[in-house]
Amino acid sequence: MDFQAYLSQFEQILTATNPKEPYNDPDFFEYTKLNYSRTKRWLKTGRLNEETVAAVKGITKAQTWIIITEPWCGDAAHSVPFIEMIGKENPLITTTYELRDSEPFRIESYLTNGSKSIPKLVIKDENGEDLAVWGPRPEECQAFFQKFIDDKADLDTMKEALQIWYNQDKGNSIQREITNLIQS
Repeated sequence: MDFQAYLSQFEQILTATNPKEPYNDPDFFEYTKLNYSRTKRWLKTGRLNEETVAAVKGITKAQTWIIITEPWCGDAAHSVPFIEMIGKENPLITTTYELRDSEPFRIESYLTNGSKSIPKLVIKDENGEDLAVWGPRPEECQAFFQKFIDDKADLDTMKEALQIWYNQDKGNSIQREITNLIQS
């Protein structure tokens, strides 16, 4: 699906009379509502830095960027808008979106320490060969996240701290990491 279809997924979930699993769970429904709001906010306020724009405009061969995600994923709400904005800077890039929990289950080939962590960005060349893989979150955020796991922090504390981290970072870390992927 393209990005508009992905955004439509949010709208369908949020307007459904009887949402399907897992969105029939009030927690997942609320995560999705928050994530839709966060995604829209980043699309409105997020800004790409000059180095990222220059790097992506320097791509001279067609690429497909596959983003594996789910509307309930909090990390995706902060990363996916920037991935989409970066991809739009070069007409040689086609972005496609796949839901982690639906066919073709591509996530099985891109596990993070054995888990289906998302979002994942898979960059493929014109022949369908992997050029790079990124995700599920910026490295600094991942280290921050891992510390919460190691300290056995409660979920609400962790989610709040990660939200603050993403808001303060303003998409700079993901841009820096994708710029490095593009340039390598």
